[in-house]
Amino acid sequence: MKKLIQEYLLQYLMITAGAILAAFALEEFLVPNTVLDGGITGISIILNQLTLQPISIFIVVLNLPFLLLGFRQLGKRFFVSGIYGMVIFTVFLEVFAEFQNATSSELLAVVFGGVSLGVGVGLVLRSGGCLDGSEVVAMIVSKRTNFSTGQVIFGINVVIYVAAGFLFGWDRAMYSLLTYFISFKVIDMVEEGLEQAKAAMIITDHSGLLADMIYQRLGRTCTILEGEGLISGKKVVLYCVLTRLEINELKRIIKEYDGSAFVTISDVSEIIGRHIKSSSGAPEQEEPA
Repeated sequence: MKKLIQEYLLQYLMITAGAILAAFALEEFLVPNTVLDGGITGISIILNQLTLQPISIFIVVLNLPFLLLGFRQLGKRFFVSGIYGMVIFTVFLEVFAEFQNATSSELLAVVFGGVSLGVGVGLVLRSGGCLDGSEVVAMIVSKRTNFSTGQVIFGINVVIYVAAGFLFGWDRAMYSLLTYFISFKVIDMVEEGLEQAKAAMIITDHSGLLADMIYQRLGRTCTILEGEGLISGKKVVLYCVLTRLEINELKRIIKEYDGSAFVTISDVSEIIGRHIKSSSGAPEQEEPA
């Protein structure tokens, strides 16, 4: 119990630190120089510039419906951590709005804002949280189309940056696009892989129970393989493909139902052939006949 409490404290401490850093990046570097982030946050910045209303209001109003969708797609823990991260994020947006801007140089704002934003968002994602509802939108769209989640997110951001070009000038759009690429790469390093699809191989003595729980709580099917250890003898190997947002929940399932299981998680760079998409949008393998 004590260890579980410590894990939760560490998780929410990282979400808190990441949300604060992301808020600092927006208010001290990006917003004052009309440089946009992607997703719902980017739309919120546009509305802030057009209406002069606090950006935090738009972030809450626009993100809340998608977090509710995320509750259906990814479960209660994702929803709670998402709400918590958003509250910290919006509160500190208001706090940092009162500070003097860090710089008026667009280049410095792009570089340091992009890096700070990437580190902040990466910490939140690594802890199983989320600051932007566009990822949930992308998962839902991906489920109904042949586009991957990453492609949908990139398409959403392109539309936002084109809109920024028409509204604020094409130099703002180019600065914003550059910021997006910087933060994307930094998130990749902090979160240890931004690939939308992850492959998990689970060597377990409780294959039926784990496969059932993974299906019930994540909507993922598992391919069941037979294996044999040099010392341990006959083993069952579960193979499943899921999204990075579901990794933390997968770890919880394994810890709850088979703490002795051996698990490896790796990036999936490409999937070829027939596949299934579950409710959260990542490709899955077909079950063998």
